[in-house]
Amino acid sequence: MDFVTPILDVATRLWTCTAKRVVYIRRLPRNLKILRTAMEELRSVYEDVIERVESEEKLQKKRTRAVEGWIRSVEAMEKEMKEILEEGDEEVQNKCLGTCCPRDSCASYKLGKTVSRKIRAVAALRSKANHFHEVAVPLASPPVIERPLEKTVGLDSPFLEVWRWLQDEQVRTIGIYGMGGVGKTALLKKINNKFLQPSHDFDVVIWVVVSKPTNLQRVHETLRNKLEIPDGRWKNRSEDEKAAEIFAVLKTKKFVLLLDDVWEPLDLLKVGIPLSTVGNKSKIVFTTRSADVCRDMEAQKSIKVECLAWEEALTLFWAKVGEDTLNSHPDIPKLSEIVVGECKGLPLALIIIGRAMAGARTPEDWEKKIKMLKNYPAKFPGMGDSLFPVLAFSYDSLPDEAIKSCFLYCSLFPEDYEISPQHLIELWLGEGFLDEYDGIQEARNQGEEIIERLKDVCLLENGRSQKQEYLKMHDVLRDMALWLASENGKKKNKFVVKDQVGLIRAHEVEKWNETQRISLWESRIEELREPPCFPNIETISASGKCIKSFPSGFFAYMPIIRVLDLSNNYELIELPVEIGNLVSLQYLNLSRTSIENIPVELKNLKNLKCLILDNMNSLQPLPSQMLSVLSSLQLFSMFNSPYKGDHRTLLEDLEQLEYINDISIDLTTVFSAQALFNSHKLQSSTRRLRLFNCKSMNLVQLSPYIEMLHISFCQAFKDVQISLEKEALHSKFPRHGYCLYHLCHVNVSWCSKLLNLTWLIYAPNLKFLSIGDCGSLEEVVEIEKSEVSEIELNFDLFSRLTSLSLINLPKLRSICRWRQSFPSLREITVLRCPRIRKLSFDSDTGTSKNLEKIIGEQEWWDGLEWEDKTTMQSLTPYFRTTQSSKRLEFPFVPLQDRLISRFPKHISRFLQLPFGHVDV
Repeated sequence: MDFVTPILDVATRLWTCTAKRVVYIRRLPRNLKILRTAMEELRSVYEDVIERVESEEKLQKKRTRAVEGWIRSVEAMEKEMKEILEEGDEEVQNKCLGTCCPRDSCASYKLGKTVSRKIRAVAALRSKANHFHEVAVPLASPPVIERPLEKTVGLDSPFLEVWRWLQDEQVRTIGIYGMGGVGKTALLKKINNKFLQPSHDFDVVIWVVVSKPTNLQRVHETLRNKLEIPDGRWKNRSEDEKAAEIFAVLKTKKFVLLLDDVWEPLDLLKVGIPLSTVGNKSKIVFTTRSADVCRDMEAQKSIKVECLAWEEALTLFWAKVGEDTLNSHPDIPKLSEIVVGECKGLPLALIIIGRAMAGARTPEDWEKKIKMLKNYPAKFPGMGDSLFPVLAFSYDSLPDEAIKSCFLYCSLFPEDYEISPQHLIELWLGEGFLDEYDGIQEARNQGEEIIERLKDVCLLENGRSQKQEYLKMHDVLRDMALWLASENGKKKNKFVVKDQVGLIRAHEVEKWNETQRISLWESRIEELREPPCFPNIETISASGKCIKSFPSGFFAYMPIIRVLDLSNNYELIELPVEIGNLVSLQYLNLSRTSIENIPVELKNLKNLKCLILDNMNSLQPLPSQMLSVLSSLQLFSMFNSPYKGDHRTLLEDLEQLEYINDISIDLTTVFSAQALFNSHKLQSSTRRLRLFNCKSMNLVQLSPYIEMLHISFCQAFKDVQISLEKEALHSKFPRHGYCLYHLCHVNVSWCSKLLNLTWLIYAPNLKFLSIGDCGSLEEVVEIEKSEVSEIELNFDLFSRLTSLSLINLPKLRSICRWRQSFPSLREITVLRCPRIRKLSFDSDTGTSKNLEKIIGEQEWWDGLEWEDKTTMQSLTPYFRTTQSSKRLEFPFVPLQDRLISRFPKHISRFLQLPFGHVDV
């Protein structure tokens, strides 16, 4: 029996094995069906997953690795199952005819086993798809994302400059500023796209639009998305924590951060930006409309994007108009130049107007639209709804209503007008924009700060004529300002500005009953049928040489007028007596008119703060005690006017005024000059002083507040005494620093005993110096440099001088006894000064960006002696002979002085003649 047990065990095992194989074979048809169904279900799930993936990929996402692996497994499974199912079908069909026995049991067994295993594998794949909570994730951000940008015009030069700074390891923060619509964002995009080229080693370039008002949360989200900070380290975090996460990522990278449209200083540490250092070599570049932002964000380099030059502007405009339109008529290219001229190189204006003109195919269409653009710019397509609102962001960002009013006021001047900063501030004073300040000097200082603010945000810009500085307002900004003044076009006649329109008809004047400000330039008003009613008028500026008289009753009803400017009307000979009714008037300017007599009714103007009577050659003595009753008067100017009355009486009247502290005056006798010097109140109030024909006056007393000094035909004049609050200091050895801090303009001529002007060392802000026909003058500054050092001056001598004129000084040897830089000098004129053999300039003067020209005789220039060739070579390119200079005048010497210099025996006669004036 012992041998039976092993036999039974073997038999059992054989049966078990055989039974399992038989099951695989017997169940093959059913399992094939199950497998086919399972594959169909897996296929449906596969298609659903693919659909989800494709949908997410359209959102700039990429499929997860798990999903990608699953999809590949399914696709491989499908291919394999197709072969298995085909083999299974064939096996089932090949069974022994009429039986269920396979022809090849071994092969059937293997196939059955494979099918059974694949059923489980398919089920597992299908089950795995249920765990795909997300099938795609955001794409990894590339180091640089290309910004859409049309072809740029006129940006190559600033681009190259900024790119050069980006290559400089010492430059870390760069500011790009300029007026709205000038192309700052386009320049930043051009810089961004340059980084698409692989020739740099920055890890990431980040673009952030900051805009207004600054939204720190939006800035954070932009940075988070670029740096791919995960949700777990971001959601439900405070601003400080988010900044810390950004900081932790960026401190490990060499990055370029491009910040577009920054309106106020951005605290980079608060954002989470590591302060760029030479060590990490990262860069920050930002755009702004304000130069102040560049300073406050400590930009090591900043560049102003200027408007386009003429050829560039024309190229951009023609590109927007299109060749078809330009070629549609021979006159259109020429007409297009008129439109380009109106845009003054502002790219955004050129683009918007160019697109609007693209459909104008006839000269008549162009002429109509040009007329609209000139006369009603806000109605021109795209201006009021696209251009002006963009530019107005700069206006909206101004800090208070006073500054906004000051800006809008500048639109009262004509296009391309050269605005005198001093004149503008005086008008603002008259308007009451600066009333919150106690004295006129504090108000002037604030006016200067407002001008600087408007320049910093590119709403005003600097200009400069031959001898003076002035302000300019871009024509498109002016149109925008007039649009804003009219409350976006809703109130048509709030500001009325007429420039060179000739005669203004009566029916048009009748429409001005709601007008707030009227500005007439080279325009006059016809006789009116009845006196006009101007209940809301606050300003009338009728300047510009055309007005001979006003219609009768014109000033009859102006109950709230503050400013009346009638200057530059040379043919205006009479001031209507009804001007005495303008009791609210605070500013009256009659300069450069031919008015002879000031109406006595002017004494009714108790609120008058500013009375300006400059260059009035025909002016007769003022009515007795008229000035002394103008109780609110703070500013009185009678500069360059040959006053025919008693100057001492005039000074006595001025001294009685409680609030007077800004006087500009001419004095023609030693007695009147002495009366001024003896009065502390008058002397400290005098800002501009012209001493003429005071022959025996050898000493001039100046207060620290003097700004402009003209001395001519004072033959005995030798020196200056500086009058401080408690003492008078002779100029020879005072050690009180800058006693004449405000003095900017000095003109001295025909003073035969004058030996030097050494007292000018106390005028650190001197900008214009003209000396002529002083036969004894040997040196301008007659002390050694060591003596200057002992006076404890903080700046180099003449460091802010911009214009120097030395004419007909036969004994003059030098400007000063040492060589130094004149960093601000723009122009120097030296004529008939044969003993000047050396210039006091060092080589740095020639490398200054400000120097424009040196005018003199060729023989004099050729005979100069030079300390070194470097100085000669640096200055020679600026030399111009007198013949090559288009116009040569005695700077700041009025025509009256030059007439007297030619005809000294007839001084009294020439004092009655009209004479010219150079504004300073």
